[in-house]
Amino acid sequence: MGMKTREVDYMVRCLELARRGARWVTPNPMVGCLIVKDGRIVGEGYHAAFGGPHAEAVALRQAGKNANGATLYVNLEPCVHSGKTPPCTNAIIAAGIRKVVAAIEDPNPLVAGRGFRTLRTSGIMVTTGVLRTEARLLNEQFLWFMERGRPFVGVKLAQTLDGRIADGSGRSRWISSMPARVYAHDLRARYHAVLVGAETVRQDNPDLTVRHVRGRQPVRIVLDGSFTVPVHRNIFGTSRAQTIVLTSLNRMRSRRKKVVMLERRGVQVLGIEGPPRLKANVILKVLKGLGIISVLIEGGSATVGGFLQEGLVDRFHGIIAPLALGSGKTGLELNGRTLRTPIRLVEKTVSRIGDDVVIEGRLEFL
Repeated sequence: MGMKTREVDYMVRCLELARRGARWVTPNPMVGCLIVKDGRIVGEGYHAAFGGPHAEAVALRQAGKNANGATLYVNLEPCVHSGKTPPCTNAIIAAGIRKVVAAIEDPNPLVAGRGFRTLRTSGIMVTTGVLRTEARLLNEQFLWFMERGRPFVGVKLAQTLDGRIADGSGRSRWISSMPARVYAHDLRARYHAVLVGAETVRQDNPDLTVRHVRGRQPVRIVLDGSFTVPVHRNIFGTSRAQTIVLTSLNRMRSRRKKVVMLERRGVQVLGIEGPPRLKANVILKVLKGLGIISVLIEGGSATVGGFLQEGLVDRFHGIIAPLALGSGKTGLELNGRTLRTPIRLVEKTVSRIGDDVVIEGRLEFL
């Protein structure tokens, strides 16, 4: 087995380890690490939870004295700054690591190549680019936020064969099967925040918490430009997750009593200047200011349509149930497009979960 083949195999293991933190580390990236000496893995670790030890620190602790003269494999550039944990570069240098093999540079302005430069200055050999594409896909939400300066946006839709998300009476429980609902909760835990429109809160009364899998609770965001959603809704009655209401500044000022009632329930109310119909790009600027790196839009059709209309949806997660209703609520409200100018799903995957079909991919706007 050649050196390059071994490097790929070790990086595959790093990515496998990194994925174990998938539902726990946001807004941090998923990172896995191996320490290899004389062709043998002597330490491995991954970033298990936001605020917890980084992958490199875990792997170095496991390797102990065997780290001296060894090669460290990691899917993302080691950090060089102090945050909730000390700089990983310091630990790598102190352990006597001889070589570092990394998949990609960390675009976080606090790192951005400084980690690699620090290691090289200390005499450690550094090579990069091993499984670069796979490593970027794993942390696409984090990388998107750092490189493009706005939250990564996903849309999740569960609908029937004829595109209905609810029947004529407005009932939407349950279009998808139980296994698909477990998948939806797994997806929810992988995003930093989930967002719904006021009508979805009014009609469906969702909790928007992670329940069917183990994982961190996303920040819950209610888009309510007119500030009309009743305060006695499930999303406002649980302290399990942070909840934010985005509304127009004028409506917020004119309904101070309602603001006080929500704030007493632990809900943060933020007013945005402009008309009650809040624009997607403005919403994303507010979320960026809150430090939210990714958001999953779970409804309703007008909210999803608004983001699609502005070309601000990056990944689509569609659940299609083997049902047809013939009437009811559709999942998207869009201005008409032609076959020459569709919104196209690319780099797509199709899988089956329970009785349902799941179609996922990146959206391309023509």
